[in-house]
Amino acid sequence: MRIHAGKDLVPGEVHLTGSAHLCPPANRCKRAQAKSCTECIRVDRECAYCTDQMFKEQRCNTQAELLAAGCRWESVVVMESSFEITEDTPINPNLQRSQVSPQGLRVRLRPGEEQHFELKVFEPEKSPVDLYILMDFSNSMSDDLDNLKQMGERLAQVLRELTDDYAIGFGKFVDKVSVPQTDMRPEKLKEPWPNSDAPFSFKNVISLTENLEEFRNKLLGERISGNLDAPEGGFDAILQVAVCTRDIGWRPNSTHLLVFSTESAFHYEADGANVLAGIVSRNDEACHLDSSGTYTQYRTQDYPSVPTLVRLLGKHNIIPIFAVTNYSYSYYEKLHTYFPVSSLGVLQEDSSNIVELLQEAFNRIRSNLDIRALESPRGLRTEVTSNDLQKTNTGSFHIQRGKVGTYQVQLRAMESVDGTHVCQLGEEDQKGNIHLKPSFSDGLWMDAGIICDVCPCELQKEELSARCNHHGDFVCGHCVCSEGWSGKTCSCSTGSLSDIAPCLREDEDKPCSGRGECQCGHCVCYGEGRYEGLFCEYDNFQCPRASGVLCNDRGRCSMGQCVCEPGWTGLSCDCPLSNATCIDSSGGICNGRGYCECGRCHCNQQSLYTDTICEINYSAIRLGLCEDLRSCVQCQAWGTGEKKGRTCEECSFKVKMVDELKRGEEVVEHCSFRDEEDDCTYSYTVEGDGAPGPNSTVLVHSKKDCPPRSFWWLIPLLIFLLLLLALLLLLCWKYCACCKACLALLPCCNRGHMVGFKEDHYMLRENLMASDHLDTPMLRSGNLKGRDMVRWKITNNVQRPGFATHASSTNPTELVPYGLSLRLARLCTENLLKPDTRECNQLRQEVEENLNEVYRQITDSHKLQQTKFRQQPNAGKKQDHTIVDTVLTAPRSAKQALLKLTEKHVEQGSFHELKVAPGYYTLTADQDARGMVEFQEGVELVDVRVPLFIRPEDDDEKQLLVEAIDVPMGTATLGRRLVNITIIKEQASGIVSFEKPEYSVSGGEQVARIPVVRRILDNGKSQVSYRTQDNTALGNRDYIPAEGELLFQPGETWKELQVKLLELQEIDSLLQGRQTRRFHIQLTNPKFGARLGQPHSATVIIGDPDELDQNFTSQTLSSFPHHGDLGAPQNPNAKAAGSRKILFNWLPPPGKPTGYRVKYWIQGDSESEAHLLDSKVPSAELTNLYPYCEYEMKVCAYGAQGEGPYSSLVSCCTQQEVPSEPGRLAFNVVSSTVTQLSWAEPAETNGEITAYEVCYGLVNEDNRLRVRECRRATWPPLLANLTLLVVLHTLHPDTLSSHKPQAALRCSFPEPTLCSRPCSCDPAAAVVGVGLSLLSALGWRRPGHGTITNQ
Repeated sequence: MRIHAGKDLVPGEVHLTGSAHLCPPANRCKRAQAKSCTECIRVDRECAYCTDQMFKEQRCNTQAELLAAGCRWESVVVMESSFEITEDTPINPNLQRSQVSPQGLRVRLRPGEEQHFELKVFEPEKSPVDLYILMDFSNSMSDDLDNLKQMGERLAQVLRELTDDYAIGFGKFVDKVSVPQTDMRPEKLKEPWPNSDAPFSFKNVISLTENLEEFRNKLLGERISGNLDAPEGGFDAILQVAVCTRDIGWRPNSTHLLVFSTESAFHYEADGANVLAGIVSRNDEACHLDSSGTYTQYRTQDYPSVPTLVRLLGKHNIIPIFAVTNYSYSYYEKLHTYFPVSSLGVLQEDSSNIVELLQEAFNRIRSNLDIRALESPRGLRTEVTSNDLQKTNTGSFHIQRGKVGTYQVQLRAMESVDGTHVCQLGEEDQKGNIHLKPSFSDGLWMDAGIICDVCPCELQKEELSARCNHHGDFVCGHCVCSEGWSGKTCSCSTGSLSDIAPCLREDEDKPCSGRGECQCGHCVCYGEGRYEGLFCEYDNFQCPRASGVLCNDRGRCSMGQCVCEPGWTGLSCDCPLSNATCIDSSGGICNGRGYCECGRCHCNQQSLYTDTICEINYSAIRLGLCEDLRSCVQCQAWGTGEKKGRTCEECSFKVKMVDELKRGEEVVEHCSFRDEEDDCTYSYTVEGDGAPGPNSTVLVHSKKDCPPRSFWWLIPLLIFLLLLLALLLLLCWKYCACCKACLALLPCCNRGHMVGFKEDHYMLRENLMASDHLDTPMLRSGNLKGRDMVRWKITNNVQRPGFATHASSTNPTELVPYGLSLRLARLCTENLLKPDTRECNQLRQEVEENLNEVYRQITDSHKLQQTKFRQQPNAGKKQDHTIVDTVLTAPRSAKQALLKLTEKHVEQGSFHELKVAPGYYTLTADQDARGMVEFQEGVELVDVRVPLFIRPEDDDEKQLLVEAIDVPMGTATLGRRLVNITIIKEQASGIVSFEKPEYSVSGGEQVARIPVVRRILDNGKSQVSYRTQDNTALGNRDYIPAEGELLFQPGETWKELQVKLLELQEIDSLLQGRQTRRFHIQLTNPKFGARLGQPHSATVIIGDPDELDQNFTSQTLSSFPHHGDLGAPQNPNAKAAGSRKILFNWLPPPGKPTGYRVKYWIQGDSESEAHLLDSKVPSAELTNLYPYCEYEMKVCAYGAQGEGPYSSLVSCCTQQEVPSEPGRLAFNVVSSTVTQLSWAEPAETNGEITAYEVCYGLVNEDNRLRVRECRRATWPPLLANLTLLVVLHTLHPDTLSSHKPQAALRCSFPEPTLCSRPCSCDPAAAVVGVGLSLLSALGWRRPGHGTITNQ
């Protein structure tokens, strides 16, 4: 569908036209208006430039369009990309070392272009390992050092299990030897604690060695040291260990592991916790160890930052293992997530478990592999994915060692960086050697660059060329004139006066038709190609149009005429040359009843029953032909009917009376009707093509078929006798046992069949359940003729008397989800069972719109969600029908109203316009459910789908009771009415949870990957459901909502949830940094014996890497407790109390706040524009708001010590209000009986308008409206952005005088209608007013536009 708006349309009108093809993408090459070849090819990767001197069209265009416009192939300049692998040694799995393939490549890309290739990585099962232990040597770690000295042999044993080739080293750190980190008194500088070494920053004690005895002996001689403040200078030590490769002894082909052991927090760059921040210089990332292995630049350089450590450890293949105590665990829990591959473990207070911790970390790290691009220019982006391997939340891959892994690499050249075109950046941002490096190997080196070269033709320009009259340079096929000269050959001096006579058309006084400048007797047209011709007389926007589209979008406008694409012709290119659209079902043209012109059939004889290819539509004939001919046949043959008393001359055919009609197969249609005047039936036949013309004849049977008239008096007597017989039979049935037995044998009296449940008890084990419902069979015995409907109900937790009643009475206004199941009057297809298909989405939208229309009369009910479709097995003859399951959120007290409303519409067979099959529904509350099933004729068994109400808080053995209530339709009696269901909860087979309650995802990533883990208690299957939930991030705006099930097979302990993220919208870009985007993921409904652990709810925060680093910094600084501060108010809740009022309440935080400060603003506005409101109580009333507007709000408490933190953000929409008056009322008298009326949408809709109402009537001689004759036409809007057009028919033309109108139309508006302007009458007009009323207070939709016709 394309939308076109042109100058020939009435202001405010838009016409829609359909097309079989999509609108082509905008041509960026032409739109850029590039002035040179180089500028052109940098616009887009599809752009090319024509250097042909004779080429007259725009030179910058796509290659295809340049060639189509006449540019020669050899004159087209295109910059092509290149890709070449320079080094590719195949991977040899027999070599026990890490390998990649290829090892080197060279690539050149145009701006915006992408290159895809494969990278293979091999990690051996066993490879050399370098283990370096970096330990905190502050005084509090003295017992940890003693234990480490005793663990040398156990540590070596762990390394031998890991590899046959290992080396081990040791280093120690404290902090900077300066104030305030260290006590600078001379005696403390010598010995800060008894029997300790002097303070130091970092020292490499033992370089990596294979001699375990040497390692043990040197370690025994080490003593503890000390410092003043709690955080340590470990970041200085980590950086030196990474960059001092030769001093530490890192081997090139080994796995590098760094164990960082401490019990304290850390200092980092400019952390503000010491006076060095801002005074010392930034860390230069170089090695500064003296001959003794001591770090020397601790006085002059600041601590490194977290991103610096992440980058340097990755560059040098070093994987950190953080072994920390419980005291500092929270700091390093956040820190280790910044490293792609790392491990974190909890040390005991004396480090006695460090060997076990290292062994567990080794196994975890070896299964993870990170691949990232180092030293990448700003203009190039690299992304690595895998079709076979799972990715963790830190970006690393789960691998299997000993096998070659294949990865897909995407290298993309950016078009712009921070708003600047990539070719305008420095050379270092356009090209460079990118190191694509896996965690354990050297990786791939890519010589990559962006093509920003100058066109070769610009390097070969002819300066002051003779082809340019020596007044300009000839460059790339055209002249670039010097200053003061213009024209195609630079022959015109812009400083001299020009004779405008050659530029004037006949009968015009403006040169160049006012569309250009006259230079040297020639017109230079404006508009960059819009105007053409010798006198700029052609406007290329004013060629003929088809349906408002220039050249029907099938050609281009040139010299005022459409130049059509191949296969199209006509002034506006609206006629296809092919006659394919005129071919009929037999392969002929227009069925031989017409001719094909401009792709359409023009039939020789038009009829109501011929279609677009002149083919007779016999189905339409049979539907309406008899009725169309009825009145004329009745009038001409019998002189009766609706045309009685009038001439039959207006009939287009004649009738002929015959004694016998032809048989039905010999004619088009055989028709019979009853004559109302004599109650006799007459018949006639239609022959030929079913469209009688002026000379056609319809054959009518000469005799009518009349019923006998002599036995009417018997009818009352028969009725009396039948009633008497029925009364006698009833008395026999009631008082005579013998008669009752005999009557029961009659089919009409057989009521001896029964319905009831097949079983009376079911026992289920929760760990073996694969579903949250049980299909309980119900049987019908005896006579299976006729239909029976059975109502049933289920009660949860009957082992706790009064539980359901108590739960429902606790809070009647509480919103609870109600499950609703209905059987639709349509067959189920395979596509409906797939939630992402188009058919499923269309039906889901239709179901939700109609059900929302019905259930909106339930107060405070919400719109439906989680709509799915299925088939119901064992449902009789209708088991192929579609069952819809959905969820409606409504107050707890609305259960009975929902049940009555559902039963009413199921009985009617429709919910608004949605057709349902009667006899089936299920309505599920939180503790009980009710429903109905149907036995069709001949059906013996149906299943009752019983919900089981599985809850984590259920008793170990809970009871449910299913009861058949009654048979509202049918003759069956109830047999087995009750079914008891016992659910036994056994020991969980596994506990499923998230790894942590919060995850941070970069805004540039396309998918959020959230790990879900299972702790296995009893090996077997486990299953949980998951669903996303909005917070400040909204579904389908910031991310794609997701829900489904995760199934853990026996032995599986890890799964990954993937939620697709959407690009940041424009409004979010303006608010970036002011509003954190986050959403939640909930785990629910554990099955197969699974239990939910903690946390089973996770929050996903969307942000950029820089923001995440800033958040980490602020979290670290704020992690030290502040005693006496107020907390944030809890459970904020907002509810609209009208169209201009919102009630906002919350729970007080711990402490004694003096008052509360509320901040609220319109959603989408900046928080800086928020309104402030003080309150002394935990509630506030927000007034003077805009109607039907979404507001965001939050609240904080304040006291003597200042403001506390704000609560979480809450949003609420005010209610709707009556709209303002319509605008731009206009009318147009079309004929003596038709007037067009149009208007614009109200300036303030104050809601979603559902309809417009127009009131009009006759005017008397005093120019006053006769209200009693006022006629109304109501227009429900259909599509947005169409013109409102009302066609109002006035009086019959016979009532109008030939001199002036005797009648006019005028508006009259009852309350609450708003008139668009005063109801005054213009004698020359037929319509002068329009009214607008809100015809539906709920479920409004955006107003559309259309046409009302009143005959």
